[in-house]
Amino acid sequence: MVTDAWAQARQLVGRLVARTASDGATVAELDASRARLLAVDARDRARATREVTDQWHVHLHRLLGTGVVNGDGVRDLLTSLQRIADTAGPGPVIVRNSITGGVQEGPVIQSGRITGLTFHIHDPAAPGPDRDAGSSSEDRS
Repeated sequence: MVTDAWAQARQLVGRLVARTASDGATVAELDASRARLLAVDARDRARATREVTDQWHVHLHRLLGTGVVNGDGVRDLLTSLQRIADTAGPGPVIVRNSITGGVQEGPVIQSGRITGLTFHIHDPAAPGPDRDAGSSSEDRS
């Protein structure tokens, strides 16, 4: 999830589970689930997603069993989470760039689009405000 979407989802789930887990352990488990999904390799992502989903199904069933939360509360939560997921946009994308073909003596940027980029490079040989090319201090009067 995008960071803002994650914060919203975490808050919604946290509010629901706080009714039964006063020590915050369930929110900590939610954070651990997120960390696990973010850290998993692409080839293991489907399996990890299934496992985390199954784990949270158990949590939701446990909440329903306590009687503190009813089916409408869980449905409202799932509807809100789906709305967040639908508007969150794509997840993180891994980009790997490599440069070949010699030594690069300056900044190298690879991007689809760059706007508003400025490089400030100090060149000691370039004329500055105190020196004009080809003039001396005696010529200035």
